[in-house]
Amino acid sequence: MIESRFIGRDIIKKPACPFCGLLIERPTELNTRRPGEMPVGACSCGAAYACDETGHNQGAAMVEALVFACNMDWDLAWGLLPEEDYHQEIVENYDYISHLIVPGGFYEGRRIAGILFFVILHEDVQEVTGEGVRKNLDKAQALRRKPRPTVRVKSTLSKKEIEDHVREFRVEPILGLAGQDKKLIPYLKRLLYSGDDEFRQRAAEILGKACAIIAEDDPGSVSKLLEGLYVSISDTAASDWGAFEAIGEIISHRIDVFAGHLPRLYQFLGDETRRGQAIQTIGKIAKARPDLLRKHTFHFLPFLSDPDPQVRGYAAWLLGNLGAAEARDGLKMLLGESHEIGFYEKGRLEQKTVGLLASEAIEQLSSVQS
Repeated sequence: MIESRFIGRDIIKKPACPFCGLLIERPTELNTRRPGEMPVGACSCGAAYACDETGHNQGAAMVEALVFACNMDWDLAWGLLPEEDYHQEIVENYDYISHLIVPGGFYEGRRIAGILFFVILHEDVQEVTGEGVRKNLDKAQALRRKPRPTVRVKSTLSKKEIEDHVREFRVEPILGLAGQDKKLIPYLKRLLYSGDDEFRQRAAEILGKACAIIAEDDPGSVSKLLEGLYVSISDTAASDWGAFEAIGEIISHRIDVFAGHLPRLYQFLGDETRRGQAIQTIGKIAKARPDLLRKHTFHFLPFLSDPDPQVRGYAAWLLGNLGAAEARDGLKMLLGESHEIGFYEKGRLEQKTVGLLASEAIEQLSSVQS
């Protein structure tokens, strides 16, 4: 029976599944994921749910619940359509500490604004994922809240100081404030509009590293930043300078958290004006986690013969990062090519020929096989 207490006219009650009405267990943090990610759970009816304790990251909670329901299969999750393949519901005013629903929004002197985001897959999809979801929960440990010490920001960096640090590629002073100085992201983001290619890519790399730290406590703000970067690429009225570079750096530095944003890059492969940047970005992510992209190798092979040398060069680099042995013949066709493209790595932008990139990719394939 649901335990209820009255405060005025509000009923405080234990949370229940919006699909079947049964009481649910407190969400837990999975052993297979990093600490700080949203805790999740599953109802006996098959619904999965994620807890956003702040109530401000509903989009992230939806992704957490959907991916968990799909047994951590990102490709499956992003291929599903709402209403057609799954239904979703939100339960508001959830307090994780007490595991109660507090309609009034205040409990024991605390403001309650958390949500539980529920997703239930259609039965045919559940048949594939259900057992894995249950096994993940069986292995999970309850999320124990530990009070975090209050961090007092003793210093900050001005726009000029951040710009100087980026120009000289001094990373540590900026990362030392990541997660503390709320102005850090917008200050770095504005540097992505620089016309200096090397400076812009340094800003993107440092932004990616800073976001990796920020995501430990506030992944929602980084997801919001990624959304804005994708909008700037898609909106023809907006400048997308630096957006691709920043997306690649952010995802590659915390791919465990932001892998769900990766498939959105594929839409730009059909755009001749953005194809080179998209492949470069995918290649950056492939270098960090080739296993996530290896099954898509055959989609990238045709780009080795693209009319644009930038596309051919970055495609060679991407396929080398994937360890794609099936690309060897195509890579050999590029060995004598002298077209140069900009290639950024570890703070430096240099010119490399397409032939050199193909040669380096072949060396990678040889090292993988040996």
